[in-house]
Amino acid sequence: MTARPGDAVHERSEGRPGCVGRSEGDPRSPGSAHDAWATPERRALRALVAEFTEREVVPHLARWEDEGALPRSLHERAGDLGLLELGFPAAAGGAGDHVDSLLVAEQLILSGGTSGVCAGLFTHGIGVPHIAAAGDREQIDRFVRPALAGRAIASLGITEPDTGSDVAAITTRARREGDEYVVDGAKTYITSGTRADFVTTAVRTGGPGHRGVSLLVVETDRPGVSRTRLRKMGWHCSDTAELRFDGVRVPTSNLVGAEGTGFRQIMVNFAAERLSLAVQAYATAQRCVDLTVDWVRRRRTFGEPLARRQVVRHQVAEMAREATVARTYVRDVLARWQAGSSDTDVVTELAMAKNTAVAACDAVVDRAVQLHGGMGYMHGVEVERHYRDARILGIGGGTTEIMNEVVAGRLGLDG
Repeated sequence: MTARPGDAVHERSEGRPGCVGRSEGDPRSPGSAHDAWATPERRALRALVAEFTEREVVPHLARWEDEGALPRSLHERAGDLGLLELGFPAAAGGAGDHVDSLLVAEQLILSGGTSGVCAGLFTHGIGVPHIAAAGDREQIDRFVRPALAGRAIASLGITEPDTGSDVAAITTRARREGDEYVVDGAKTYITSGTRADFVTTAVRTGGPGHRGVSLLVVETDRPGVSRTRLRKMGWHCSDTAELRFDGVRVPTSNLVGAEGTGFRQIMVNFAAERLSLAVQAYATAQRCVDLTVDWVRRRRTFGEPLARRQVVRHQVAEMAREATVARTYVRDVLARWQAGSSDTDVVTELAMAKNTAVAACDAVVDRAVQLHGGMGYMHGVEVERHYRDARILGIGGGTTEIMNEVVAGRLGLDG
């Protein structure tokens, strides 16, 4: 019988502390017994994710990094375990809530995975929420359910060669002809773009500005779709592509929601994407703290462990502080956002939380490489991989500068 997160509370409630990465009593633990992140069900989910990561991810990660993509079999296995459906409504084939889905990403990194694995494996988290929210049953059956089952790979196409954070300025055009749209344009930096079976694509169906933007699902096997693989600094196991649409004919039934509502749909989902990246950032920081603690205990110089040197001890203590502060703040903002608070202060704090986690991650991964010395600079060593992968976290989902613009606007600095 296929194991699922809900089953794990019965099968694994006793836990396997070595599998989870930290015991409940450890002060570095991601959650305490009274924490929403540490309920019996979620402790069991952590154990399930840790086991999945140690068995299905860690032994193969170096090869996937060299190959530049994750295998479809990994999606299928994650789907069989129910890990891809978390955070989606039951009506769309989902289960659980945002904490469950973010816990999966967090634990995957803490157990030896990477944010690059999260990007490639969980692309459905940005590719299908708009479809699920729109509620069209046919679209849900065609696109959402297969993605949540790990039988289809979804992607999201917003960024263009000449348009990044300014979503309202996209130029990819979808011209209506009868019961079809004819799509022309290009998208770039598309996560899972070389493997995706379909791309939820921001297109212009109307006039200039945000009111002319719509969302259209484009299957990648349609005539006129071409893809070019892009090479990156990090996230090597997560494929990235530039997509071109040359007269691609797409049925009007692939329109997500109503024409002209695409901009708002994108903005609504940005909150979840930013929280996901924030969680990946603090989890990466914590993983690097753990790796560095282990390293400085084992590494001996001038006859004694590095951990005996005060300058090293204090640096590691600062790393732990930064990771803990980021985790605490992100989880606090997440709790208020998930509780239904949509006031401007929470939206602003989402931006602040992402920047806080990214800043902590940047500082910690840099220090981790430094304290590993020459070993930290070697390709394929875990802290080296995290160092490269972390750089995108302050760019994706809204750059650090755009996040600061959100905050500045709330502070009344617009005039």
